[in-house]
Amino acid sequence: MNDRLSAQYWLHEKELTAYSSESVRDRRRSAMERFEAVGFPTVRDEDWKYSSLKPVLAPHYGLRPPCAPLEDEHLEYKDIKRFLVNELDSYRVVFLNGRYSSWLSDTTHRGFDVCTLSAAWKKYPETIDRYFAQLTEKLGPLAQLNTALAWDGLYVVVPDHVVVDRPIQVLSFTTGTEPRATQIRNLVVLGVNAQAEIIERHQSLTTAQSWTNAVDEAYLAAGAQLRWVKLQHDAPEASLTQHTRIQQARDSRAQVNTISTGGRFIRNNLDFLLQEPGADARMLGLTLAKGKQLVDHHTLVDHQAAHCTSHENYKGIYDDGAKGVFNGRIYVHEDAQKTDAYQQNANLVLHERAEVNTKPQLEIFADDVKCSHGCTVGQLDEDALFYLRARGIKEPEARALLMLAFAEDALAGIDHPSLTAKLHKLIAGKLGVDLTLDL
Repeated sequence: MNDRLSAQYWLHEKELTAYSSESVRDRRRSAMERFEAVGFPTVRDEDWKYSSLKPVLAPHYGLRPPCAPLEDEHLEYKDIKRFLVNELDSYRVVFLNGRYSSWLSDTTHRGFDVCTLSAAWKKYPETIDRYFAQLTEKLGPLAQLNTALAWDGLYVVVPDHVVVDRPIQVLSFTTGTEPRATQIRNLVVLGVNAQAEIIERHQSLTTAQSWTNAVDEAYLAAGAQLRWVKLQHDAPEASLTQHTRIQQARDSRAQVNTISTGGRFIRNNLDFLLQEPGADARMLGLTLAKGKQLVDHHTLVDHQAAHCTSHENYKGIYDDGAKGVFNGRIYVHEDAQKTDAYQQNANLVLHERAEVNTKPQLEIFADDVKCSHGCTVGQLDEDALFYLRARGIKEPEARALLMLAFAEDALAGIDHPSLTAKLHKLIAGKLGVDLTLDL
């Protein structure tokens, strides 16, 4: 697999860098050289100790040229409608097998840009040169692979003091009858006091095995606000590895809600870089896994400046033989006085074959801070279960209600009733409860 991916890059390097500056070409080439030097991570690497990539890399994935045109997939709006939040008035950016689908999308260049990276290579070379791969140089081999090979993805640039008037729904679909691997790259740049909201979903529409390797870079200027909901409710044959990195300037606000309920293998890396005073980061996550699913969350909040705040709350429910990983790290630099950082990971393990490995971490080098972290692993509260049973609620529904209440924190800060309703429906379906029951 390593050799095939390497050959793919060197064979198509000219097309990949056709519209790029010399510095962007160098970044791509250096990224591929770094990937070639180390290869895919293994369980010998500390960050991958509990998450083997062998099942993900086992299929013989079909590799198309990275910048090849979109295949004729014959998808229509009715084919993707059920994956949208239809009641939400939004911009829509749709990718099929890693390529932009214009007939399924609704983008804009009206005072701000909501479009695609494939268009930006040629149309906005100065912005690409300034931002592309600037946050990912020191990341692991999967991010380097993406830097080298990714051609398309979401591109959002919002000027100073502009608010994107509608949420942005971005959907990445995988189709076809053969195993397929795709690279998706998203770039978000918000100017001073700019605001944007993104709802993202990766979805396989095939029974063939698939692997999506995605990287997100987001740059928030002073006072900017970004909300990002990542809905990971994919098919059982689908795998997703995603690294999101958000750089925040003075008084900026960023919140990421990650809902992981479906897919064979999910690995999320989420990093916040709080570079100037007043920056605020919020990370809310929910994992619902059963069977042979593996869901791995690695987070980093890098407090580089004084008077910054971060709040992190991840919940997990694991049943049958599911496996979960949480590795959260808060790093407070010496100059980051008056830091206020909170981190919590709580898990329910419902079956003796289920497993969760959790490792919250604090590294503090400042002496005037307010920082806390913790983790719990347990089962449903028997007293609460008895309380519900005593009031006439059957045990399956009572258990599901307790799990719904446990999961509710992950939806905090989502203001759209239609999106909240869709998430509640997906979560309830995963937990096996009918929300229409008169309880």
